This record gives sequence, structure tokens and C-alpha cells, in this order.
Amino acid sequence: MAETTFKHAVNEARGEARLVIDDVELVLAAEMGRLAAVSMRLQCKSLNDLFMRLSGVEAAATVAGIELLTVKGSAIEAITKLKLKHFPACAAAFSMVLAHHFDGDEGNAEAVDEAA
Repeated sequence: MAETTFKHAVNEARGEARLVIDDVELVLAAEMGRLAAVSMRLQCKSLNDLFMRLSGVEAAATVAGIELLTVKGSAIEAITKLKLKHFPACAAAFSMVLAHHFDGDEGNAEAVDEAA
């Protein structure tokens, strides 16, 4: 099996995650300004609401998350190639970047259980 080579480095210590949609590689980061932009666009009432909408891969939330959380790669190109088959990878990437803002596994376990 061939090893996959990526063109963008991912800084997991900063809370970044890789998302690949067809041949488009993105790096996402849940910086507070970016989260606020997603929250405002989706009119979320709480951080839990934002988490549930992103991890539940609601269509509007997924597109907003890709557009506003992308720090490397072409978000617009990825959005044009987005299909339902990509939603599980999107949910995983969103959950990974959001988990960076919680203190330890215990802080995020409840939200993860609710999203499942």
C-alpha cells in the first residue's frame, strides 16, 4: 500500500486537523474568531449548539465550517466537490478541532456522547 503524501503540514498542538475532499486537501483550525464567524452565520445560541451542528454535519454547518475554519488549502474548491460521502470525514475533522478547546477527555465526553 502506497504512503499518502500531503502538501500541508498539520499542527495538532495548535488544534489543527486535516480534511481531504476528493483531491482537495484542507487544514482546519477552530480559532476563536473563526468559531465566532461560524456561530454568527449559523445563528447558534451556544457553544453546544455550534458543536452539535458541526459534528452532526448539518449541510449549512458543514459548508460554513469548511469555508470559515480552513487555514490552509482551497475551501471554495473543496465546497464545490463536497458530496454526502464526505460528511463523515467532515464530522471527524470538526470534532477534532473543537476538542482542542476542551480541558481533557472528560470535558468533551459529554458533548461527544450527545453527538453520537
